[in-house]
Amino acid sequence: MITAYRSNCKSVEIRDFSQPASFPEDVVWIDMLEPSREEELYVEKVLGIEVPTRDDLKDIEPSARLYIENDAVFMTASLVWKADTDAPTLTDVAFILAGNRLVTIRYAQPKSFALFIAALHRLPENWRSGAALLAKLLETIVDRTAEILETSVSRIDILSTHVFGRANKVRKPSNYLEQKLRDIAGHHRMISKLRDSLGSLSRLLTFFYTVPAIQQDHEAKELCRTVSRDIQSLSEHASFVAGNITFLLDASLGLINIEQNSIIKIFSIASVVFLPPTLVASIYGMNFQVMPELAWAAGYPYSLALMVISAVIPFFFFRWKGWL
Repeated sequence: MITAYRSNCKSVEIRDFSQPASFPEDVVWIDMLEPSREEELYVEKVLGIEVPTRDDLKDIEPSARLYIENDAVFMTASLVWKADTDAPTLTDVAFILAGNRLVTIRYAQPKSFALFIAALHRLPENWRSGAALLAKLLETIVDRTAEILETSVSRIDILSTHVFGRANKVRKPSNYLEQKLRDIAGHHRMISKLRDSLGSLSRLLTFFYTVPAIQQDHEAKELCRTVSRDIQSLSEHASFVAGNITFLLDASLGLINIEQNSIIKIFSIASVVFLPPTLVASIYGMNFQVMPELAWAAGYPYSLALMVISAVIPFFFFRWKGWL
């Protein structure tokens, strides 16, 4: 689908490709969402450029993501998609500056694009050129990334409380911490995607800052500088959060080991406590003819009392040592 946005912020959806390839003169942004080959050829004829395909966007080499060809600037960044679900992922988006027009090619619908389109009519008229629109779009993308990071940090704080704040009367399931490990893995995945996205955006901003079109627009240039600083701050914060997640993971594994060791300790102490009574019972279970206690009337209560005493003494000894 091709949607063209004019300088008055009105959109035009291109559906008929049988007509000669052309756009209105005042079109400043061409948004291509999951374009077909026919739509790619249509845009190529209008702008005189070679539109990168979906496979081209997957290239990770900087030379394949950031380059200038036929006076058109080609840039590709990875954006976080499905951030509100349990399976966040990255989607590659191409940004092309062809003359005074911005072309975006995407195969997903990140929320940042919807936010930018909704606020498009509020942009001043001097911000409605291709380079200025791209600067504003990148600002919206970074703001959305910051929002996702803030949400993730809040959820990680709640998860940390659940992991460490277990000293209450509510009994937790035996596999409670094992379940939290899955949540930790989900947060680690999200932060990893955010760091990858911020890294690609940082490289894009560095390249975009050197483009003549942005150098000639002072306000857009200053906005790019501000967005670049925001990306750096977010990257540092994401690294800090990643470190916290690693600590939370290590701590959870440590708590699981402590619980398992406590269970093993209980069995170990129980075996030691019941060892003396077992010894007494084994002695009086021997089949020897000469055993004076066999003729005692109080022999059976005596042996029971001896077994109880032999079990109680180690128990209180362990309590006195603080092992229980």
